Amino acid sequence: MQPDQNEPAGIYFHIPFCVKKCPYCDFYSTTDLALKEAFLKALMREMRMLCDFSFLFDTIYIGGGTPSVLTAEDIDKIIETTRQFFKISADVEITVEVNPGAVDQERFAGYKSAGVNRINIGAQSFQGINLEFLGRIHSEKDIIPAVKWARKAGFDNMGLDLIYGIPGQTRKSWLFDLQKAVDLKPEHLSCYMLTYESGTPMDKDRQEARFCPLPDNLVSDMFVSTIEFLSANNYVQYEISNFALVKSNKRADKRADKRDNMSKHNRKYWLSAPYIGLGPSAHSFVEPVRYWNTRNVIKYIKDVNEGRLPIEGKEVLSREQQMIEAISLGLRMTDGIKTDVFDKKFDVSFKKIFAETIAYLEEDGLIRLTENRCSLTRKGMLFADSITSMLI
Repeated sequence: MQPDQNEPAGIYFHIPFCVKKCPYCDFYSTTDLALKEAFLKALMREMRMLCDFSFLFDTIYIGGGTPSVLTAEDIDKIIETTRQFFKISADVEITVEVNPGAVDQERFAGYKSAGVNRINIGAQSFQGINLEFLGRIHSEKDIIPAVKWARKAGFDNMGLDLIYGIPGQTRKSWLFDLQKAVDLKPEHLSCYMLTYESGTPMDKDRQEARFCPLPDNLVSDMFVSTIEFLSANNYVQYEISNFALVKSNKRADKRADKRDNMSKHNRKYWLSAPYIGLGPSAHSFVEPVRYWNTRNVIKYIKDVNEGRLPIEGKEVLSREQQMIEAISLGLRMTDGIKTDVFDKKFDVSFKKIFAETIAYLEEDGLIRLTENRCSLTRKGMLFADSITSMLI
């Protein structure tokens, strides 16, 4: 179970700056933009410290935080330095996350010139009341111009993020957001259910009953409605929260279209492919080892400047832990777990080990087992966490 050095890997950069912290977000970030220059210098040094990785990298993902607080020159420097220190594929996918309230036409054009070929826009909602609840800095009026600027700059691979399950939201208002999104024809849509992460201001407000979360049955209805609506508009679900636009009516072409518009980088997480993370709080994974950087930009800068890798923790996954991850991550994908690959990797029979549980879940219409795949049904996706726990 040694890592395959021939398997393309991914690079993730965590940009730890936000103009304003969103109350639901538990990703690490700071609003102290005065640290930006020192951070960027440290990031370049961290790349130099990691340059002995022998992998070929075919994805670069610049996330955060709010990466669009960086100038086009900043992004260009990150990409240029990445190419200097790492072996980068000729057809590399380079994604930058942007917020509608922190980008303009000039910045999109600059990102394109820097080599970025995929843009992901954090729209979240097309309704002011929802954006206000989520604490976003942009208004619904900022989203469409951002999309137009991205297209004008030449981006033909664009994703939009949306959130559902927001208190006060209805199925009708959620379908309004979905319609607004598909009208813009992004190549990719991510539809995330609002979760209340421990330690966030929003979770504190929930515990203190400052708002009423939506009932589970309504959120479940929104999830099913999302799949049905997007399917009717030529978006194919390939992971629980992610949908790719297909443009062809031919079955074979549809499969190709779907693959073209998937997030190549995010698929690495679900398929346990190797990736390295740079920047504060970024995670790296080269099976069976996972490690993560310090969750503090000041300490990150200090460690790197003093010649130390800013690693805060590390774990070596046991064979059992690797099996658990293969199941939990595999079931997130609509293609499911490739049972023949699972069997070969772990020298077991997936079907024999889980025969009784799978039979029970099949009978309830929650899981689908074919010759070489085990996947959740649409109904099963509503209970993904519970089903995963039954199999592990």
